Amino acid sequence: MKKFWNWIHNEAGGRVLRLEGPIDDESFWGDEVTPKAFREELNAGTEDITVWINSPGGNVFAAAEIYTMLRDYPGSVTVKIDAIAASAASVIAMAGSKVLMSPVAMLMIHDPSTIAMGNTKDMEKAIATLNEVKESIINAYTAKSGLSHNRISKLMENETWMNAKKAVELGFADEILFEAVEPDEPEEDPEEEEKPDEKEKPEDDKSIHLEASLYSSRQMGLTILNRLGVTELKPPVDTPAPAPKAPETPPAPVIDLDGKTEDGSMPFNILMKQLELMH
Repeated sequence: MKKFWNWIHNEAGGRVLRLEGPIDDESFWGDEVTPKAFREELNAGTEDITVWINSPGGNVFAAAEIYTMLRDYPGSVTVKIDAIAASAASVIAMAGSKVLMSPVAMLMIHDPSTIAMGNTKDMEKAIATLNEVKESIINAYTAKSGLSHNRISKLMENETWMNAKKAVELGFADEILFEAVEPDEPEEDPEEEEKPDEKEKPEDDKSIHLEASLYSSRQMGLTILNRLGVTELKPPVDTPAPAPKAPETPPAPVIDLDGKTEDGSMPFNILMKQLELMH
């Protein structure tokens, strides 16, 4: 059964196109998305359209043709990915002026591939063709995401799968479907900023100076003394204590020839000597 519909939005006046199934040049099974069928649906009107994509990819040249049709369409084109837009289908998605993804959708990009047979020249021609096809795909990705050529080339080389958040982060999608938009917070009026309570204000500038000066005990002490009108008191200079004097030795008594001192007394040791001689 053909999975490609054209719905009319009576309430908005727009149209909805659905791309479901593989993308190919021709229809073999009846469910492929082909450029011919897409052109017929697209040219059925000129109103703005919404293109829903749910496709694993397919023929890159068919995808390129559909991409070009969408970019050339006179009306606005909104792309919505409901499940998957992989490979060639991701190229079609890049044609939307606005790309939205379901929170459970996936987007995949990779290097193009082909099947080739023949001699060496045939293989070389196939490689050259793949390189050029990759460059054409990169053109579509860079136009939408704004990423550099080298960055996208690496993403394709590594076969990158992106959920909705990552696709938006990298620029492959613009928004996530059904995501609630938070209202912008009202800007604060600088004139309505909270003012400190009048009671909590310092009494005067001196109080402010006092509060700002309490960063050291010495500064605090000096500030308090200044508030009291007391001049700064210089601490006494520590002077070393005088060294204790040695006890004065009494002068040796002056002894006359008779063995007596000046006051008439006789030293004890001389007296003892005289006693010994008397014995």
